[in-house]
Amino acid sequence: MSGPMTTVKPQPTALHLVAARPRTPEETGLSRGFLSDLIAKHLFDAGVLTIRELAERTALAGSILEEILNHLRHEACVEIRTRPNDDGNLRYALTERGRGRALAALTVSGYVGPAPIPHTIYADLMRGQSLRHHRITRQRMHESFADLIIDAALLDRLGPALNSRRAIFVYGDPGTGKTFITQQIGRLFDDTVMVPYAISIEDTVIQIYDTAVHTRMDTNAATLLFDGGHDPRLVMCRRPVVTAGGELNAEMLEVTYDATSRQYRAPLQVKANGGLFIVDDLGRQRIEPATLLNRWIVPMEEGKDHFSLASGQNFSVPFDVVLIFSTNVRPEELVDEAFLRRIGYKIRFEALNARQFHALWERVCLESAISCDADLCQWVIDELYEPTATPMLPCHPRDLIRMAIDRQQYTGEALELSSDDLRWAWDNYFVRLADGFTPAWPDNDVNWSNLK
Repeated sequence: MSGPMTTVKPQPTALHLVAARPRTPEETGLSRGFLSDLIAKHLFDAGVLTIRELAERTALAGSILEEILNHLRHEACVEIRTRPNDDGNLRYALTERGRGRALAALTVSGYVGPAPIPHTIYADLMRGQSLRHHRITRQRMHESFADLIIDAALLDRLGPALNSRRAIFVYGDPGTGKTFITQQIGRLFDDTVMVPYAISIEDTVIQIYDTAVHTRMDTNAATLLFDGGHDPRLVMCRRPVVTAGGELNAEMLEVTYDATSRQYRAPLQVKANGGLFIVDDLGRQRIEPATLLNRWIVPMEEGKDHFSLASGQNFSVPFDVVLIFSTNVRPEELVDEAFLRRIGYKIRFEALNARQFHALWERVCLESAISCDADLCQWVIDELYEPTATPMLPCHPRDLIRMAIDRQQYTGEALELSSDDLRWAWDNYFVRLADGFTPAWPDNDVNWSNLK
């Protein structure tokens, strides 16, 4: 058996109804006035458009566009240009009255893009494709990380934590692989989710789809799942993996409004819905750790997040993410015991043992196209690590070997590692304090073991 992910599928008819392609204005869940304003803004932006071009811009069916365009023509806001385009399709443009309507609509909202879905439909959509429908088996976990050098016991701690859907707190010394491993967890969730371009709260639009976060997939196969294809206002994407480090601030976790463009944008955790949200280097953000962690108490307990618009209107959306906190700081120094109990899973990343160090050393040598001398690797452990009680971190083999190669290229020596090269690399890699030798290593988590 190949050990596929165990999946508890939601009722297909329910997801079908939520994601079905709308054929009438009423089926979009949006008011006719909102649709009319959106089309007017597109025509104002482009000048002249055919129904096909409007369909590409708005993600609405031609039948919906025809009905709204006829309404706008009846109100003397849209006219048909006398000359069709080269394909014989009618060309639509705004009248003077229509331009006034578009300008008034743009004053209220600068959003000009695909039609949004109502946030109530978005809630149903996320429930239908929630990560809670997935269960990760031990076999799946170990197969997914088989190409990495990682302690099996660590995988067996991470797997149940992921199945719990509770927040996970990973901690340990810098360089133990926390960032890299947590980001690789996304490979366990290799299916797709439907992400809306935007959602609406009455007539307010909030953009969600973000090319910096979402990886768009081929939607041809997705059309086989639904009669006539799924709602084109939804984009088929890989489950997102969002990582926020020291740049994270409180504003990035709230709905933001750009007064210049008059547009709202979704916070990071909403963009991460259906996937992973990793808060990396906890304790280095532009927000106090206690404030940041307290921000998640209600979403973690209720499974939904609450927001406010500039108008003062309040609304909520599902909070359906695997939330992972990663830090080099001792957890008890960042947050009180009560909050740690809410998180549930606290997983420590440790330094390598000698066997793992040898395996990683061999892999780095292979990648660097140099011969691997097991005795030389053991010499590094016996003569450099043990006398100084330095932890063997996953980032060390790569960094030490590459520094030794740098020296050889400088001296013009043959590309074969020696103890002299490695001692030189050691002396230049670690910091020697004035009162004695106390190794200090780069405060980073590197892609330490995905070496092929």
